[in-house]
Parts: sequence; structure tokens; C-alpha cells
Amino acid sequence: MKQRWILLTGAIIVMMFIAIYQYSWSLFASGLNSDLNWSMETIQVAFSLYTYVATFVQSFSGYFADKFGPRKIAVLAGLLTAVGFSLNSTITSPIHLYVYYAIGSVGVGMLYGMSAAIAVKWFPDKRGLATGLVTFGFGAGTSVFNILLHTWILNYGVRMAFLYTGILMLLFVLPFASIYKYPEYTQQLKQPKKERNEDTANWKWHEMLKTYQWWLIYTSFAIMAAIVLLFSAQVTPIAKANRMPTDVLDFTLIAYPLANGFSRILGGWVSDRIGRQIAAALFYALTGVMMVALSLTASNPMGFAFFVTLTMLFAGAVFAFNPAFIGDFYGSKYLTTNYGITYTAKSWGGLFSGYVAAWLLTMLRSYTYLIAGLGVGALISAILVNPWILKKPEKRNGKVP
Repeated sequence: MKQRWILLTGAIIVMMFIAIYQYSWSLFASGLNSDLNWSMETIQVAFSLYTYVATFVQSFSGYFADKFGPRKIAVLAGLLTAVGFSLNSTITSPIHLYVYYAIGSVGVGMLYGMSAAIAVKWFPDKRGLATGLVTFGFGAGTSVFNILLHTWILNYGVRMAFLYTGILMLLFVLPFASIYKYPEYTQQLKQPKKERNEDTANWKWHEMLKTYQWWLIYTSFAIMAAIVLLFSAQVTPIAKANRMPTDVLDFTLIAYPLANGFSRILGGWVSDRIGRQIAAALFYALTGVMMVALSLTASNPMGFAFFVTLTMLFAGAVFAFNPAFIGDFYGSKYLTTNYGITYTAKSWGGLFSGYVAAWLLTMLRSYTYLIAGLGVGALISAILVNPWILKKPEKRNGKVP
């Protein structure tokens, strides 16, 4: 069907723009620090708030999108996203930053959940690839914008950069959000019998939470999200702390979002062929190895750029694996709600990579131990999701055992 590819393309474009809240944050945080002389600990509270708001709102918006359809909710979310970012052009205190960034974060969370659901609901036959493509937009989108945003911040100041970026979101997000649509549930089942089996059991959220598999997915998700978000929130401060040349930072600002985005396509494609759990275990383990290597070479410009990029090449796939995990294990019917709840794992990663990481830097005066510790966490995550431990849950006579 052509319609589903049009919807998928629209979702990818929306994800590219809302990703600015996350993957361009380090640029705006650095700009706020320079222009307004606020401490990084104060500024990074906004990023931690973003992760909590954008993740927890998905459970509620997902319920209404599943029940009433996503279009009107997506348009409202697009307005919140653009207006919230634009309002930051008027900030005079950290409280203003927190409030306005949180307003926009509500829209980001709503759009993220519905965009991922479009991939899972419309593409049960190519679930890994489709979720990889949509989350590629979120992971790689800012590679298109980061140099432009960096230029705006340097030339016009961080406040005007907020305003210009918000207008850009308004112009591009709203038209594509207005076409969002889910297939009728009966339509989702019009596929070969072999491909239908995974969706015959549809679990409600309270049933899902009773399974140990969900808790393994949730824990590994939180750890891996912390790694991805560490670079979203701190890549510029990490580069400055390690005295990276400007050209190395500029290269990294382009390379790591591209690697992050491509990771989602690669991970989704691989998982469709060798199995979701095997692919996830492989990518998480490689992330751990790259993080440990980065902790040992972060002061070397080549090592910094190389291992940050490679880490994101493997870590970014977590955002393709998890919506597919939830669809595979718990069905498509309640997917937006179920994945919205699962996505709250990202909030714990955001808290750690935002405020906690800034606090640790103040205490330890180095990112080395933080990066190495998260690398070990990635290796633990690889163990949690391997197919010998993470097995598909089963209902007995339609009930949770």
C-alpha cells in the first residue's frame, strides 16, 4: 500500500525536527552557559525535565491515540513543540527555561509515541526496518541542523536561535502531523498467516507489567538510553573538558547523529533477519566495548571522534529494538499505550545523563569513570536481552499465567 509509505515518510520528517529537543540540546546548553552565565548544573535540569515529561506523557497520549485516532492529537502536539521552543527566546531566568522546555517536551513525547506506532501498526511484515527508519529520523535528523543551529547561536545568540528553530518546527511539523492515521485493527491482520502469529495475543498494559520479560526490556532500555542521552546532553561539554579542537567537535556534531540514526535502520534490518534478541544483545555488547574504549582515549582527538561515533552506531538501535520488542511480545492493538509505558525507561536514562552527569563532573572533574561505568552497564544489558533469558511471554487460555 502506498498510503503506509507516505505515512512513514511523514513520521520520519516529524521525528527529524522534534529530535532537536534532544540531540541539539548540548549546543543550546553551551549557548545558555556562555550567553547567560548560568551553571551547567542549573541548565541541565531542563534536559532532565525534558526526558521525564516527554516519556511519561506517552502513556496518556498513547491511550487516547489508540482509542480516538492520532490526527488531532498529533496536530496539538506539533503546536506545543514549536511554541515551547520559540518561547525560550524570551527567558530571563532558569524557571522560564524549565517551564517552556517542558511545554515543548509534552509535544515531543506525544509525537514520538505516535510516530513509532505508525511504523509498528502499518508494517507488521517489516517491523524492525520500519521502526528503524522512523527512529532514524529522530536519531539522525539533527545532523542536518546542528551546524546551522551552532551558527545561529554564535552569530545571533541563544535566544534568537530558539526563536528561529521554533518557527522552523512550526513550518514543517504541523503539515505532516496533520496526516497521521492508524490502520483499522482488522486491516492490520490482512497479512500472511506466518506473519500474523505474533499479533494474535494482544496484552493490555496491566497484563504486560506482570511479565518478567517486560522488566528485563525496561531495565536494559534505561541503561542504553542513558548512553545515547549522555552524548545528546553532554557531547559539547565532554569535548570542552577534553580540550577538543573546534573542527573535531564540528565533525562529531555531524557524525554522531548520523551514526545514531543509521544504527536504528541497521539494527532493525538485522533484527528482522537474525532475531530481535540476538541482534539487541550483539549491539548492546558492542556499545559496551566502544564506551570502555572511549573512556581510555577521550583526550585524543581522533579517539574521541572515532569512539563517540562508533558508540552511537551501536547504541542508537535501542530505540528501534524496543517498540519492535513490545509489538512482538505484546501485540499491536494496544501498542501505543504499552510502548508509551515502556518508553518511561528513557526518563531514568535522562536523569542520569543530564543532571547526575553534570553533578559527577563537578565532583570528579572528569567524564572518564562515568563513561566506563555506562560501558559496563551496556554489557549487562546485552546479557538481559539475550534469547536464553528474554523469551516471548505466553497467555494460557487468554490469561496471564
